[in-house]
Amino acid sequence: MVLIDKRKPRNAQTGLTLLEVMVVLAIIALVVGLSAPRLMSSFGRAKAQAASVQMANLKGALQLYYIDLGRYPTETEGLKALISPPIGAANWLGPYVDSEEALTDPWGRPFLYQYPSAEGDFALITLGRDGQPGGSREDSDITS
Repeated sequence: MVLIDKRKPRNAQTGLTLLEVMVVLAIIALVVGLSAPRLMSSFGRAKAQAASVQMANLKGALQLYYIDLGRYPTETEGLKALISPPIGAANWLGPYVDSEEALTDPWGRPFLYQYPSAEGDFALITLGRDGQPGGSREDSDITS
């Protein structure tokens, strides 16, 4: 009886050819290229939402400051009055925020504080990603 060995010879190459590797890399690059802009715009929207949340927290801190002192900080005192007592503020019971980091927007710039403002008692403003007045999308200003 004759036995036939159906196994591949030991010297046969097993693996991917260069062409197959190139096709896989091209597909990966295409998927990344199509999804990256959408992902980056999501990061921009998330920072804008974080800025709105931070501004709401600062509004609450300013309300507590008002309850304790009967007034809002002047523009000269600014938002730093939420961290350390201004001169002559005997009823100051702060700090009203945890750190100076709470006074900066998600883009690393300090929130702008106006008192009095045209819209009401005070205004908190961040100029968005570009740090310039105006703009659209992630560059737009956010005002409380």
